Amino acid sequence: MKQPSFWQSSLRIADLSLTQMLWSKRTFFMALVVGVPVVIAIGLLLFDLFAPARARPDVMEQGPVIFGFMIWVLYLRFAVPVLAVFYGTALIADEIEDKTITYLFTRPIPRGAVLVGKYLSYLACTLAVVLPSIVVVYLLVAPRGTASLGAAFPDLLKDLALVAAGLAVYGAVFAWMGARLKRPLIIGLVFLFGWEPTVLAIPGYLKQFTVAYYLQGLVPHAMPQDTAVSMLQSLFRETPSLVASVAWLLIIGTLALWLAARTVARREYVLEQ
Repeated sequence: MKQPSFWQSSLRIADLSLTQMLWSKRTFFMALVVGVPVVIAIGLLLFDLFAPARARPDVMEQGPVIFGFMIWVLYLRFAVPVLAVFYGTALIADEIEDKTITYLFTRPIPRGAVLVGKYLSYLACTLAVVLPSIVVVYLLVAPRGTASLGAAFPDLLKDLALVAAGLAVYGAVFAWMGARLKRPLIIGLVFLFGWEPTVLAIPGYLKQFTVAYYLQGLVPHAMPQDTAVSMLQSLFRETPSLVASVAWLLIIGTLALWLAARTVARREYVLEQ
């Protein structure tokens, strides 16, 4: 019997893991995380509809700006990295904890394909939950009118691609941490809420060793209107170019996933009794 190729094996593992991942407790946690922006958007809409005119400005006139900040603050700086660290670090760790990794490794497939397949299932699972929530938020805070929504649709696609890139790159980085380190979740949280915010706030070259720095370079190019762009660029004193951001995100994501697969292929995992 011919042994399946690396990518055929990866797709088989992805298919095997996807259903299990979708019905896990982490998916419930993910729904709660991405539900926060939806609740905020509903609150803004209700405020705009029912608050006395004298007591509030027209919130929806600033819809693109509000949506742009929600994408950056609530999704790219919170939901995306948090989901990536909880899912990515667990791709191999859960199999070790459940003592099922030996069953996967005894299959006639490359060991690295196990990691890549589970990464693909993580990506499919998170995209299936996160991206629809962004569309809902956009429809709630976007300017009213079919013409306005139609004209801004390409900008929405840019935002969806931006969030998808964040999930892919952060997921690959934390998949490597989960395969390589003993306490990857703790280290991943320190990386997200310690290292990245600290080096982004200080001048110097260290910010180039973060994922957020390159995602930050894509944000102004994805915002719906010039007002949102100018406001975001006033916050980001130093951002890489669009080409540099895309190139480095591709390099980081690809390298991290390759290192993760290589680590799983070479490392001997000892199951605790």
